[in-house]
Amino acid sequence: MLSYRHSFHAGNHADILKHATLCLILEALNQKDKPYFYGDTHAGAGIYSLASEHARATGEFQGGIAKLWQTNDIPSMLAPMMNVVKHYNGGGLRFYPGSPLFAKAMLREQDKLTLNEIHPSDAPLLAREFKSDRRAHIDAMDGYHFCKDRLPPTPRRGVLLMDPSYEMKDEYKKLFNALQDGLKRWETGTFALWYPVVDRGTIDELERKIRRHVKRPTLQVELALAPDSDGYGMTASGMIVVNPPWKLPEQLNELLPWLANTLEADEAANQRLHWLVEDA
Repeated sequence: MLSYRHSFHAGNHADILKHATLCLILEALNQKDKPYFYGDTHAGAGIYSLASEHARATGEFQGGIAKLWQTNDIPSMLAPMMNVVKHYNGGGLRFYPGSPLFAKAMLREQDKLTLNEIHPSDAPLLAREFKSDRRAHIDAMDGYHFCKDRLPPTPRRGVLLMDPSYEMKDEYKKLFNALQDGLKRWETGTFALWYPVVDRGTIDELERKIRRHVKRPTLQVELALAPDSDGYGMTASGMIVVNPPWKLPEQLNELLPWLANTLEADEAANQRLHWLVEDA
């Protein structure tokens, strides 16, 4: 349908979890001098103005990045993410970077990026943002074809972010099938899947499939601002990370309660961090 625009939601609580996790993964990859690959199946526009009509229409960033921006006591696990946000802002919070710009800021000269966005409005903005970046290759394909068409990557170290819009009911099936395709081609790569919690039954089914079919260590983290609900709207969001860096569970275990407290999560909300597939 291609109706989803992330500009309405940039900088919300789900972005905080997604980008904090992503930046910790990139920081871990940066510990070795060997080059690595960053891939993004649904990359978006690159950067978002928090003064735009879209951002002001929802005000979602006020419950996310705006709260962190006003906090002086930032834990060390959040520093990689917040350093990038500060990089794209001056004295005041005006912009929120999308996942490609977190990667752009954190990757080294020797690393490579392949960024994919099919939306006819966002794709040209993404291409313009990276037009002078020699590390980057820009695609405009169906994001669910990325794993078949672009993996395994060169270099073989790296991470693939899979962050679709979930506009259609079959997207969880497509996401899981793409993950399976990706692991067949790049078994040792890190796959980071973001998802919204709108219907718990759908997430439960995705978890069951991963437990049953994925043979690599897989970590799941969820940041919830409200308890599960049958009503409309996202109460939580999560990241499923296949082949996570070894320090990531410990880092998220420390960061998750801090985020829940700082973003003023309901006391009844259930924060989750556990292995879906045990690390051998």
